Amino acid sequence: MDVKRLLLLIPLAILAYLLVIQWNQDYGQTSFESTPEITQRDNTPADEGADRDNLTVPSSGAPQGSADEGLPAESASDAASRDFIAVTTDVLDVRIDPYGGDIVFAALPQHEMTLDSERNYVLLSDNATRSYVARSGIQLDGQASRIAFTPERTEYRLGNDEQTLNVDLTADVNGVEITKQLTFERGNYAVDVNYFVANNTDAPVSARFIGQLARDNSPDPSSGVTLGMNSYMGAAYSTPDTRYEKIDFEDIQNSSFQNREAEGGWIAIIQHYFVSAWAPKQNEQNLFYVTTDARDRNVVAFAGPTSSVAAEGEATLGATLYMGPKVQDYLEQVAPNLQLTVDYGWLWFIANPLFWLLDHIQDIVGNWGWSIVLLTVLVKAVLFPLSAKAYKSMARMRKLGPEMQRLKETYGDDRQKMSQEMMKFYQKEKINPLGGCLPIVVQMPVFIALYWMLLESVELRHAPFIFWIQDLSVKDPYFILPILMGVSMFVQQMLNPTPPDPMQAKIMRLLPIIFTFFFLWFPAGLVIYWVVNNIISVAQQYFITKRIEKDPSVGKGMRTK
Repeated sequence: MDVKRLLLLIPLAILAYLLVIQWNQDYGQTSFESTPEITQRDNTPADEGADRDNLTVPSSGAPQGSADEGLPAESASDAASRDFIAVTTDVLDVRIDPYGGDIVFAALPQHEMTLDSERNYVLLSDNATRSYVARSGIQLDGQASRIAFTPERTEYRLGNDEQTLNVDLTADVNGVEITKQLTFERGNYAVDVNYFVANNTDAPVSARFIGQLARDNSPDPSSGVTLGMNSYMGAAYSTPDTRYEKIDFEDIQNSSFQNREAEGGWIAIIQHYFVSAWAPKQNEQNLFYVTTDARDRNVVAFAGPTSSVAAEGEATLGATLYMGPKVQDYLEQVAPNLQLTVDYGWLWFIANPLFWLLDHIQDIVGNWGWSIVLLTVLVKAVLFPLSAKAYKSMARMRKLGPEMQRLKETYGDDRQKMSQEMMKFYQKEKINPLGGCLPIVVQMPVFIALYWMLLESVELRHAPFIFWIQDLSVKDPYFILPILMGVSMFVQQMLNPTPPDPMQAKIMRLLPIIFTFFFLWFPAGLVIYWVVNNIISVAQQYFITKRIEKDPSVGKGMRTK
């Protein structure tokens, strides 16, 4: 009967495997190469004339008599006739709207949209697929609309022998000369945005820098399918009193966020692997706030302090805009605590040193996949004393299983008597019934922290391992790693004592199948960790179990019939 079942299950398993692969090819990975945002690289965003709303500041924090930088509506034809400013460096490819000087498109040449794609990853764009822009403005006395700047030219490119590139936009507002300068640096995702104000009038004027990030509720294009285990997408801010605080888009829509005033700080919009952030001057008092705009986009913003520019005087107002991957070394250079946007969750204090170790291993090995393997080996080695206690306890219970079953059969009708006899048996054989659980519970925080560390690391995106694994950040295309993980989990179960409860035993037998199904969609880098962890655990448990089984002192006091 078992042979007949096996012959039936094998073709069914193969058929299910082929169906899952076909489903993966048809629906598993979302392609973003054909989205309209890509076509905006050399022309204007599709609907950018639909929303020319104000750069607003909450009335409680606005200068007296000027709550907004007003902006009248603009027709789509006027917007379409305007030339956008193209700026290309080694790490950024952006489009700047001269009307306000906002960055309405940002692609990252060092990051592909998908593996082996010729198109760059698009972080900021404004079209029918996604609206996500970085806006900045200056709040100036007597100016009721966004400033229409005049650029020196409409195309800038960082030369091979250049380290910096300045893009200057100029305007005259009622006798006040304004130059908006965006400074790009080689190898740097941070852009310095400065307003140089020259007051050529005979009266003082007040000026205030405003930085905003506006994003709709469209899905995160850099997040894969992990059955609900996706990274956080939303807003965040930091102040000296609050190092890192998330603001869900839902909270923005509900206006449940209270304005904050603090020295320094930053505001950001976070998604899987990438982040955009405004970092104002860290020695100035800034107002942080959230709102929604005319297109119901989520807006996180800051407003710097108001500066008074004397007649015939000058002033400089500015901030730093970061648009790029969540690489901790880059983020630390922009603003304090910005590296916390690499969100490892509540176990960050464990995940951070683990990533530090992984990064240093990669510097030596040169392959992130093998680095994960070696890191897992090192973690298992450090935790071996705890693992050994668990495996010894399970091995002793496995060897003494027949006697425990005999006690259950003898006193099965009297549960109180059975419990008493079992406790005597545990004391005689020096068995701790929780000995196999507690060491594993102690290790779980390390494994969870390692999981989130691997999930959050942009370094694994499009990083190859070996053979068919060419991207550690997405699922195994042939599901070989999840199957190996399930097999290793099954082998490990065979070394464990059989649970006395029949129902519990059936559930335990199903766990490898259930976990294999879950892991089908997990990023390959995470599955590599689990496979290596299971293989090492099987080896450790096997040798400990064999040693316990050969130990004549174990079970010496067992009763015989």
